[in-house]
Amino acid sequence: MSADENDASTSVTFTKLAKELEGRFRRGLSDAWSEDDFEELARGVFRHQFEACATYQAYCRKRGVTPESVATWEDIPAVPATAFKYFDFVSAHGDVEATFLTSGTTRGEEQRGRHHVPRLDLYRASLMPPFEAALLPERRPLRFLSLVPDPKTVPESSLSFMVGAAAETWATETHWLVDEAGNVDAAALGDVLDLIAASGEPVLLLGTALAFVHVLESDGNRLGPLPEGSRIMETGGFKGARRTVSRERLYDQIAQATGVPSERVVNEYGMTELLSQLYEPVLAEGSESVGVHVPPPWLRVRALDPLTLRPVAAGQDGILAYFDLANLGSISHILTEDVGSVVNGRMRLRGRASGAEPRGCSRAMDDLMTAAEGHR
Repeated sequence: MSADENDASTSVTFTKLAKELEGRFRRGLSDAWSEDDFEELARGVFRHQFEACATYQAYCRKRGVTPESVATWEDIPAVPATAFKYFDFVSAHGDVEATFLTSGTTRGEEQRGRHHVPRLDLYRASLMPPFEAALLPERRPLRFLSLVPDPKTVPESSLSFMVGAAAETWATETHWLVDEAGNVDAAALGDVLDLIAASGEPVLLLGTALAFVHVLESDGNRLGPLPEGSRIMETGGFKGARRTVSRERLYDQIAQATGVPSERVVNEYGMTELLSQLYEPVLAEGSESVGVHVPPPWLRVRALDPLTLRPVAAGQDGILAYFDLANLGSISHILTEDVGSVVNGRMRLRGRASGAEPRGCSRAMDDLMTAAEGHR
């Protein structure tokens, strides 16, 4: 098969898989996904990514894995999330619709990871059902107060895109209260709080942990009180910050400032390298689910031994790895340096791996670098 014929074939496969996945995602979380369903789709996605992304194929071959050799999706090689800083993983031909960048770090802008997304409709389809289930279980539109920047000002932010996409469907009105640098418009925030106090209508307040800290600790800024029935989405996110605040302290401060009880503060777990998110189901299940994150049915999470990258026992801490079918256009199997445990498919995050890079992650990165160099 010529290069042009191969490109045409992978393009057809991508379009077919994307349409199938979008249809499944839009059916929502109540759609029954059997293990066989996930297995079949995961292996189909892997075959496509193996054929479409030369760097990934070289890495898989370095690890002795091909689509014909895998017995289960768990055998599919996972790419370290840090590799997105060095390689352009694109499993589609033609232009990408968006490139999302990881947040800047003290190591400089050149070290930001980049996630190329060939089909934004697939991202929209994947993000909506988990967002709705976690934050809008009543399926009633609310006013959005966003401490996440407007996606028009930061098109490279996957979080801003997510909030913007959700707002298009569910917001009666959206107030973007921080600029692209994360600076709060205190006057606009005050005006909005006065407006909602007069209306008495509940709202959805969204922001990163760092944004909440900035507002709560700034002179003259306030976050409430918010009307009864309001809820809050908090995304974590102290990466690159000079200081952090414990979750318990932050949630106490948020509750005092807004009047929204901590059990109505929903933590969202996401990362630029994944197009799907995991949420705490606290609005549906109450405070006993605090600290537990539920993946959508098209994402699988495992805790792995940091040395061998083999699964650890249920409830035991390990390095977290995700297989996200929404990542069709890049790489679906992602190995992180986050530490946590998994029980019955639900994840409990402990934090980041401390000290040196976990050996399993380091070996995977070494194999990827070697394979990519040999492929050139």
